[in-house]
Amino acid sequence: MADNHVMQAEIVIVGGGVIGASIAYHLAARGVRDVVVIDRETQPGAGSTSRATGGFRAQFSTEVNVRLSLLSREKLLRFKEEIGADPGFAQYGYLFVARSESALGALRDAQTIQHACGLRDAQMISADDARRINPAVGDDAIIGGAHCPSDGFIRAMQILRGYIDAATRLGVRFVYGTEERPESRVVVNASGAWAGNLVRPLRRQVAATVPTTILPQSMPMTIWIDDGYHFRVRDDRVLLLWPDQPPHGFQTNVEDAWIGRVTAMTHERVPILRDVPIDRAACWAGLYEMTPDKHPLVGWLDERTFIAAGASGHGVMHAPAIGEVAAQMIVGEKTTIDVRALRPSRFDENEPIVGSVLL
Repeated sequence: MADNHVMQAEIVIVGGGVIGASIAYHLAARGVRDVVVIDRETQPGAGSTSRATGGFRAQFSTEVNVRLSLLSREKLLRFKEEIGADPGFAQYGYLFVARSESALGALRDAQTIQHACGLRDAQMISADDARRINPAVGDDAIIGGAHCPSDGFIRAMQILRGYIDAATRLGVRFVYGTEERPESRVVVNASGAWAGNLVRPLRRQVAATVPTTILPQSMPMTIWIDDGYHFRVRDDRVLLLWPDQPPHGFQTNVEDAWIGRVTAMTHERVPILRDVPIDRAACWAGLYEMTPDKHPLVGWLDERTFIAAGASGHGVMHAPAIGEVAAQMIVGEKTTIDVRALRPSRFDENEPIVGSVLL
């Protein structure tokens, strides 16, 4: 950690969360050592990164998101070798279930895109298959779904600390508890929910049960595609999630009414959890960094300002890929994957990215 009086640098990254740290590492790995990362919080991960639930998937409905995931997956699989840290990547799978023909059709359409991008192990499944893959699903209304066994879970803070340590070894300086920007040739806006520039914060709430062994740690993330309700197991607790529609803003409180609603949905769909109480003190909320088309902004705003923000709930899982392509763009390299679709100017050009709302 550097002192708070760094007055100049070649590149300043504003935002020391997982995307900012990934960009810093990938720049330093390309020989750009005069990099300073500043963060308004007093310690690493105090913004959105530490509040992530830790899902990882390549089952998306747009080509650019699938390709970001595939690049991130490749980098996560060699994270220990490259970065020297354990990202906690456990490929326990993602299971999407559908209650309606329209939802099933959205999964099928998305899978066509996934297969075209090379995600061949994503498969459509029957309702019986879904219950076999996750026997906890007790919803008689589901009619089918989609499953990808190479999706799974990651540890956000382990990834963040890995990038910070690796970048620091290469000479990057991290400064916490400040909003003062050193003079620099390039400024990178990696401020997440605080980034501005079409990025808006959106609260997402998480209910956690008391510690229990009623479901295995290896249970796949299971998502009802019709309304977004999902659940997973982490650290011997079951995490329950449902994306309601709170107003945009920086609130991170968890509402009792929301807990009541998500608990009722759980008792209906996952009956094995009916006798497992919610631990109110263990519930939390965090902020998604939303853009109008729910895809990140990655590119130049002007000749000296670069933005990498607005991942819309997928920041941790895509941080390895975004860090690599952002660093490549900043130093003038050809990017590993085509991310032209993510250019910030796409909205002015009336070319937003179109995909399924929940995928």
